[in-house]
Amino acid sequence: MNIFDAAVPADADGSRPQGFRRHHLQIGPLIDASRIGATLYDIPPGERLGPYHYEHNNEEWLLVIEGRPALRTPNGEYELGAGDVVAFPDGPEGAHGISNPTTDAARILMLSTKRSPAVAVYPDSDKIAIWRIDEDGIIVKRAAATDYWEDETP
Repeated sequence: MNIFDAAVPADADGSRPQGFRRHHLQIGPLIDASRIGATLYDIPPGERLGPYHYEHNNEEWLLVIEGRPALRTPNGEYELGAGDVVAFPDGPEGAHGISNPTTDAARILMLSTKRSPAVAVYPDSDKIAIWRIDEDGIIVKRAAATDYWEDETP
């Protein structure tokens, strides 16, 4: 497969809100990969890949194929260009958000370990997501936290 020639289909369900619209193609299944996930994204002008977040139990990499996306990290915001590669380690130091503030399309490849369960933390909205690969997950606000012993009976 050649990522430069890949046709990235539009997201079929249109459920993503304005500001977070992008198109994607999961590469892993197309090349019979099982331990590393890869997704090719086309990010239209003015849109974001997703909310700012970091992962626990998974590492991600970003490779810019085309365009000049912006990368937000705990250390600031940076303009990236074709060929730039960035690793996001697990934990708060790997927090990241990718946007396309330009008037041209941006194409990026995201790679990820596929450890399960996966946990993502969204600092801006104070949410936590937990899911297992290929299974339903849960996203909750931290305020929904409960005591370990709540509703437990001996």
